[in-house]
Amino acid sequence: MSRSLRSIVIVFIAALLAACHGVAPPLTQDAYIWQRQWTPALRLAVTDSKDIVGRWRVLVAQADGDGQLNIFAPDLGALAASGRPVVAVVRIDGRLADMDRPAFVDRIAALSRQWSGKIAGMEIDYDCATARLPAYAHFLSTLKSRLPGVHLSITALPTWLSSGELDAVTASVDEVVLQVHAVQSPKAGLFDPVLARRWVDDFASRMHKPFRVALPTYGSRVSWDGEGRMLAVESEKAGLAPGASSAELSAAPRDVALLLGSLRDDPPRGLAGIVWFRLPTTDDRRAWSLSTWRAVMRGEYVEGRIATVFSESATPGAMDVVLRNDGDIDAVAPAEVALPDGCPLADGIGGYALRRDGHAVQLATGDSRFLRAHTQRTIGWIRCAPPSVSSAVANDRRDASRPLPSSPS
Repeated sequence: MSRSLRSIVIVFIAALLAACHGVAPPLTQDAYIWQRQWTPALRLAVTDSKDIVGRWRVLVAQADGDGQLNIFAPDLGALAASGRPVVAVVRIDGRLADMDRPAFVDRIAALSRQWSGKIAGMEIDYDCATARLPAYAHFLSTLKSRLPGVHLSITALPTWLSSGELDAVTASVDEVVLQVHAVQSPKAGLFDPVLARRWVDDFASRMHKPFRVALPTYGSRVSWDGEGRMLAVESEKAGLAPGASSAELSAAPRDVALLLGSLRDDPPRGLAGIVWFRLPTTDDRRAWSLSTWRAVMRGEYVEGRIATVFSESATPGAMDVVLRNDGDIDAVAPAEVALPDGCPLADGIGGYALRRDGHAVQLATGDSRFLRAHTQRTIGWIRCAPPSVSSAVANDRRDASRPLPSSPS
């Protein structure tokens, strides 16, 4: 018996024994590549992550609200060199109502043929309202008939659990990916591990085929107009609308690690694995670092620690208030930072504002954003009376003499 055949037999026997003893197999972990531009940083992230990723789920096309399909050009060489299977993802704007137009189905079927032999399946990502599920079910049935032999998956929303059409939507597909992040009002936050676990369990009770859970690795800036209407969600680039108010929302590695540990320790029936949105890169300022992502994936996450230090300012007589992350893991910056006594003049920058509560003085923010490992961020300044500067401030000034790279704002 050859070595490769012997390995296959061993894996098969191990899986069989696990099934006989009621032990769930390990959760596979895929990753979405959602970037339209293949930068050197993205190619490096693919190379550096191939040892821990099962499949790449790559955005290859996006349909707008009018049904116009925009085709992207992933780096097939980089994907092939990683040695990991590829699932081609077609994103459809949730506002598109008329999906059954023959020309639209023809274009997706043609895209599948174009990728034939290069992909392990196709996925449709359509975040539609619950009322549109009957039409979506019909579209998927039509599309599946045009994709003979192609493994077809879709993404799904927790809101669909309230619909009796969910079974019809999933009837024509081979696999479902449940999204548990960014599915509520942005003002409710990006990710809630307790609520996400409830959705996963409810979804498992409805599914009759394998499903995966999409987990976040990113943050977003959400902006509203003066009447509270959402204007934009910026996850990969900056640029707010004039006059808009905004807030940074982040999926804390701690919270995601909590849910992942729960799914590993007590997996619901039918759960096949995790899909991460999205593959972090060094130039993606709103995603975790690769080291943090890998730590969470492996169940090795340890809470990051951020220190507040006070460094010499360019303004004479003032000191900068700096958040430092000396660790190897990203952490979410604190919402409140206490300032020392005897510093009557102060102000915040970069999303932080001065807040006084009696004698207590703080810099506070409503934003939640990452401070990457081994970086620092200036959040304000203070001017203290010389006799009142505490020894703690003096020590922090000494520690801050070793500057770290600044975190992008």
